[in-house]
Amino acid sequence: MTRRVALVTGGRRGIGLGIAHALAAEGFDLAVCGTRPEPGAELEALRAAGVELLYVPADVVRPDDRGALLEAVRERFGRLHVLVNNAGVAPEVRADLLETTEASFERVLRTNLAGPFFLSQAAARWMLDQRRADPGWRGCIVNVSSISAAASVNRGEYCVSKAGLAMVSRLFAVRLAADGIPVYEVRPGIVATDMTAGVREKYDQRIADGLVPQRRWGEPEDVGRCVAALARGDLAYSTGAVIYVDGASRSSASEPPARQPGSPPSQRPAPSPPSSRCR
Repeated sequence: MTRRVALVTGGRRGIGLGIAHALAAEGFDLAVCGTRPEPGAELEALRAAGVELLYVPADVVRPDDRGALLEAVRERFGRLHVLVNNAGVAPEVRADLLETTEASFERVLRTNLAGPFFLSQAAARWMLDQRRADPGWRGCIVNVSSISAAASVNRGEYCVSKAGLAMVSRLFAVRLAADGIPVYEVRPGIVATDMTAGVREKYDQRIADGLVPQRRWGEPEDVGRCVAALARGDLAYSTGAVIYVDGASRSSASEPPARQPGSPPSQRPAPSPPSSRCR
């Protein structure tokens, strides 16, 4: 039986690596891209476990890299069933909204929004060709966004990029629905990765204080299991769905804590979660 193939952008570490492991456990062969020249030991371990793995150094910002990435997948596997747009960057400097620079805005939106949009466009064309050639073919597109699609004024460009990616998910879901290709958005919360290691102590306390009602960090495996379920086809009739993997932190953030009688209302904005994304 021919194994299904998934492409994971930014799959070399962090959330992307968790997704790659979960898809491998489901029997997928994998294509993974990242901006570094080598896949790293964690991905090589998947290959040693029997997964056919293709690693392609590619930056989703660059049109030539996106084209070369899909061509490499076509040459190695001849097929593609699942695209996971996971690659993303945070602002290099967290700045107040009134201090955000055009350079930072452009850098973040090109990676987090333009890259996934145009990679999805190219992959969808290929998926439609496969669907027409084989009515039994099935696949999907998964966009890994963030609970920071909501407002956080100290990294506005990141929030704009994730809110934009939410609309990309909705647009592609509508466009591909009649063709039987579901599109989903997954929104992780505070996830323990190498990119959040520097704020671990601070967020340990905030999580203990109730920032995350489940009282723990998310793990890359939590997001991976969610994406694997979508890739299996468990939610085939839920195209366009937004799935939160955040321990209910978005619900907690939407409800301010109760105020004691006679105390002044709090003016302190809710803390924004650390970025746990990678390229």
